[in-house]
Amino acid sequence: MNKTIVNELVAKTLKELNAPAQPLQRSRIWKDPKGYQYLAVWQNAAFLRVLIRKFTLTLPLWEKRLKAQMDDCARSQKRNIEEGWKRPTTSEYLQFVGYSQASLEELKGDVRDCKTDGFLRVKEGSSLKDIGIDLHVFKGPLKGQAKGEPTEPGHPYYKPLSTLNPHTLTYEMFMELINKTDYLLRALVQSLEQKLAQNQKAYQLEQARIKSKIAKSTLY
Repeated sequence: MNKTIVNELVAKTLKELNAPAQPLQRSRIWKDPKGYQYLAVWQNAAFLRVLIRKFTLTLPLWEKRLKAQMDDCARSQKRNIEEGWKRPTTSEYLQFVGYSQASLEELKGDVRDCKTDGFLRVKEGSSLKDIGIDLHVFKGPLKGQAKGEPTEPGHPYYKPLSTLNPHTLTYEMFMELINKTDYLLRALVQSLEQKLAQNQKAYQLEQARIKSKIAKSTLY
């Protein structure tokens, strides 16, 4: 058999045997299927959904479309974090975090419109601390840290939410929560992008190693 053909067959076989799996397909590893409940960004998103739900109940009956849209956006910005967490690859997780960001931005626009249309009151200097909510509480899996749904007994937000009068909510309170959630989402995006870059670099190095091995084998 021609030596060139033999070398080509050897090279092809070595490439098939040594080809690494695409790194993105093995990049998502989680031990806790509900681990997202420890994330500050998810807890803020869950908290925002509850506040929006309470607020939209105060909207006039003729604003059914606005109510449904705001409720859907609030639900989506939370649910996409959850779905992204359960996706098998980092790239998919990043994609769903992007969906969450988009829903949050749409919700932010609706909140501004509610202020403009007189459905949401403005009170300069007001904050979530006025209703007993501190966004800076530590969130995570460790003992003493906040975790899970903010409406569950034991969560620091449980009591304030269970006794909340929705008419006390203000535009400033919503902006405070939305902006903080947006910041955390952007931080998560940056973290996932860095992980993708690291995975890609490792993949490229492995490909280079295989090519070098194949090149050497065809010399003999």
